[in-house]
Amino acid sequence: MLLKQKLVQALKPKKLGKIRVTKSKVTKLQTEMRQYYDANSFLSWSASKKKYVILGSNEPKNGLVPCPSCKIGKLMVIRSRKTKKRFMGCSNYYNGCKASSPMLQKAMIYATKSACPECQWPMILYRYSRKQKWLKQCANYHCPTKKPKD
Repeated sequence: MLLKQKLVQALKPKKLGKIRVTKSKVTKLQTEMRQYYDANSFLSWSASKKKYVILGSNEPKNGLVPCPSCKIGKLMVIRSRKTKKRFMGCSNYYNGCKASSPMLQKAMIYATKSACPECQWPMILYRYSRKQKWLKQCANYHCPTKKPKD
């Protein structure tokens, strides 16, 4: 009787969408979590990808200073794929941080990891030609240090 029940269960079609938990799958998931999961990360179900995605892992290699608005991500220089223009933005953009600022487009730019004393955004060095000296300014468009002094 018991053998017959096992045979019937084995012949039934398996339900889709369920994952059979095995030791190899668990260890693979654990190693992936150790690589990408940090103190600011959390798991979220992605409906479009149909799998769990690690969100909030905001330690980019090219990050300059910590974001002053969300305090989680880092500000970095980004080039838009669509318009090919440069701007300064937060790496935590997809988790809700909207900190961004346009940058000089025709100038040669060197972004530094030193923060502005007023707004905590990174300072950038720029010049328009090779004959010109490098000038230093804050990357934030709305920084009080960029306003003309009367």
